[in-house]
Amino acid sequence: MSLLAEKHLLVGVCGGIAAYKVCDWVRHLRRAGAKVTVVMTEAAARFVSPLTFAALSARPVHTSMFGQDGAHRIPHIELARAADAVIIAPATAHTIARLAHGMADDLLSTVVLACRAPTLVFPAMNSNMFSHPATAANLRRLREYGYTIVSPESGAMACGDEGPGRLPDWRAAEHAIKGAVAPKDFAGRTLVITAGPTHEDIDPVRFLSNRSSGKMGYALAAAASQRGAAVTLVSGPVALAPPPEVETVSVRTAREMQAAVLSRFTGADAVIKAAAVSDFRPSETSGQKIKKTSCGRSLPLRENPDILHELGRRKAGAPDRAPLLIGFAAESQGHIEEGSRKLRDKNLDMIVINDILGARTGFGADTNQVTLVRRDGHRTDLDLMSKEMTAHRVLDAVAELMT
Repeated sequence: MSLLAEKHLLVGVCGGIAAYKVCDWVRHLRRAGAKVTVVMTEAAARFVSPLTFAALSARPVHTSMFGQDGAHRIPHIELARAADAVIIAPATAHTIARLAHGMADDLLSTVVLACRAPTLVFPAMNSNMFSHPATAANLRRLREYGYTIVSPESGAMACGDEGPGRLPDWRAAEHAIKGAVAPKDFAGRTLVITAGPTHEDIDPVRFLSNRSSGKMGYALAAAASQRGAAVTLVSGPVALAPPPEVETVSVRTAREMQAAVLSRFTGADAVIKAAAVSDFRPSETSGQKIKKTSCGRSLPLRENPDILHELGRRKAGAPDRAPLLIGFAAESQGHIEEGSRKLRDKNLDMIVINDILGARTGFGADTNQVTLVRRDGHRTDLDLMSKEMTAHRVLDAVAELMT
């Protein structure tokens, strides 16, 4: 299940070479469960056949101001009323200018004028056209109207030029589209979220770590950003791309993560500790690779700082000014008892408990099934769902605590 499931999304395709990329966007939206309706300008139909978008969306493609099913139908009003969000991609300089000046001389522009749903504009054009003062002024006006402008990427153009003006890839587009339909209950809030494992060096080659993939923490950071929060993600080493619109601070060791989190603790509204921090580190780190013939049979260890415990201690010292503190407990047995103990011992507002031995809930899985336990003892058992939707359910609970 996705945040886009059952959402009615209207995709307005304009006449630019990047129109072919939007075919893949429509496919991804359908796969996420969205109901996609495509409106094409006359110029767009010269780049991609309407039949292509009809096949990908499994719905008729609209190209004309006047309905073909009878005079009683008013397509631009019907389409505007049905949309949960409007996505204009690629948004050409011509379409941007028409929207900025309130023109309504084709189906797409009339739909946008008649629609009150969030509208996302994805500019894509030659770099010189994008940087022209007229285009910049038109984009400023669209922002004033409340449209979301998703900045283009820089790179090589079909015309041979290089610079800003490329349509963003699907990952950035998906983040923006989900942000358009997500609640904005974290607007004005600042969240610090940790994710991933830590690496504790034995020598320049070897280290102690764990199996955390970082997927849950990254899903939380992306979801919080989509819901309007200013998010700082403090991440250990993972094989994941940073979420769009999120400040990502990369660390390796538990002590580096401790410093990054503590420096941001005071200014946060909530700290969500989803990272799997190594409990121990080698007592000494060798500057050279340890040879098998020279090492002993034991590895002396020392305990790493307990970041969550330190945050709870600071919270106890200034309860009125401290942020909400949310922890994670990845357990293999006695899940609720052990999670509840951590909740008390570390002075948390809520803890998220999951089973690391489950095939669909353990490290590296794309799904999770968690139990939320609050300081007041209130317990919520969530169903098995994607980590994206788990993140949103956790944030629902955080938002409730904030109010």
